[in-house]
Amino acid sequence: MGSTQATAVQTTGRHYLSEVTETLVERSPNQQLLPLTATVNQKEHLEIGGCDVVELVQQFGSPLYILDEVTLRSACRQYRDAFARYYPGESQVLYASKAWNCLAVCAIVASEGLGIDIVSGGELYTALQAGVSPTKLYLHGNNKSYEELQLAVESGCTIVVDNWHELKTLAAIAGEMPTQHPKPDTQNPIRIMLRLTPGIECHTHDYIRTGSIDSKFGFGLDQLDAAFKFISQQSSLAFVGLHAHIGSQIFELEPHHDLGAVMVQWLSKAAQYGLPIQELDIGGGLGIRYTESDDPPSIEAWVKVVSESIAAACNAQNIPLPKLLSEPGRSLIGSACVTAYTVGGQKTIPGIRTYVTVDGGMSDNPRPITYQSVYRAVVANRMLAPLTETVAIAGKHCESGDIVIQEAALPTTQPGDLLVVMATGAYNYSMASNYNRIPRPAAVLVKEGDANIILQRETYQDLVRQDCLPERLNTSPA
Repeated sequence: MGSTQATAVQTTGRHYLSEVTETLVERSPNQQLLPLTATVNQKEHLEIGGCDVVELVQQFGSPLYILDEVTLRSACRQYRDAFARYYPGESQVLYASKAWNCLAVCAIVASEGLGIDIVSGGELYTALQAGVSPTKLYLHGNNKSYEELQLAVESGCTIVVDNWHELKTLAAIAGEMPTQHPKPDTQNPIRIMLRLTPGIECHTHDYIRTGSIDSKFGFGLDQLDAAFKFISQQSSLAFVGLHAHIGSQIFELEPHHDLGAVMVQWLSKAAQYGLPIQELDIGGGLGIRYTESDDPPSIEAWVKVVSESIAAACNAQNIPLPKLLSEPGRSLIGSACVTAYTVGGQKTIPGIRTYVTVDGGMSDNPRPITYQSVYRAVVANRMLAPLTETVAIAGKHCESGDIVIQEAALPTTQPGDLLVVMATGAYNYSMASNYNRIPRPAAVLVKEGDANIILQRETYQDLVRQDCLPERLNTSPA
């Protein structure tokens, strides 16, 4: 499509700012396109966390992840406080750190009282290095290595068991079964939960739908009786509850309401095998707003539905309320971050489209090429300029599919303009790569006018740091 007049409603970049009629804490971050602190300053520049985005790029370079601390903390508090308000029993919010796992993010969510959901030895190690208590760490994953399980056992975190192979491996680690590996130094039973596949469908991308029967994750419902019996015979395995997760970027509340009844039914069944009813983890999955047409439920609405469904199901089954765990990831951090790029050139194909190029792309945000995800953008150094055309934002990688946004309503851009893509906190840095040997961007944490590096920009030297060149291949000129 060629350059066309942008819609009348989107007159300038200010269109994307949140309404200012509510206080920051009252707004649900997952329903915002930009971080809660986003505003336009007197220079007509985008400002986040009291920091001028233009000045941030001048200081730290681009591409640049800009994480707003206020928005992240607000989302943590809304989840935490909503569960305290709506669930009559004990609750614990866990941050699904696969969305963005680094020292600073782990430290922030832990300081707000959240635990952390981890899915690898690397995420576990990072959370421990950030000072997170092992008692608030839950290790997931469908193919945990022996070394990862060993590290989890030694650190004392809870292991969410995904399949029979893993269950038997843990029994071996604990000494109940023979093993060729060295046993970890532990005197206490290993805390485990079982992940089940509830068979609940939801409307989301096939790649991020995890609760249906046809999924690589979890025990099928037909396997649970045998698993309960096996665990009841292992004195070294301390069963604490059940886990399920039905998918990601979900806008419907009904699937999560239905999940409660299924989970409580099987928790009641576990009790018949002498296994305690202690914890129930209903996963996460609440979606966020990536475009104007997206309309996700608020954090409070999601928590209310989940809490009431679990409480009602427990009452119907006449069992005590378990400790209720949840694992939000995207809805905690997605809207808290933006990515700033520097605009390069343009290519106009008459009657078809105009490409505007930026200095990043699929290596710092692989979601558009992987999931066909849609984003919105603004020109941060000219926020009040009229939106006059619709263009494709092209990344710099050697792939035709490296398109950050297929149709972006923007003012006429110039080389050196700063393009800010919104809602890039979830699965951008965490899925970033060095494709085409491009160094990964830096990330800064902003709050009240202060900006701190939380991820250093990679260098060319970093790219070859792990490379090894055999002597016979060393043909450097004399």
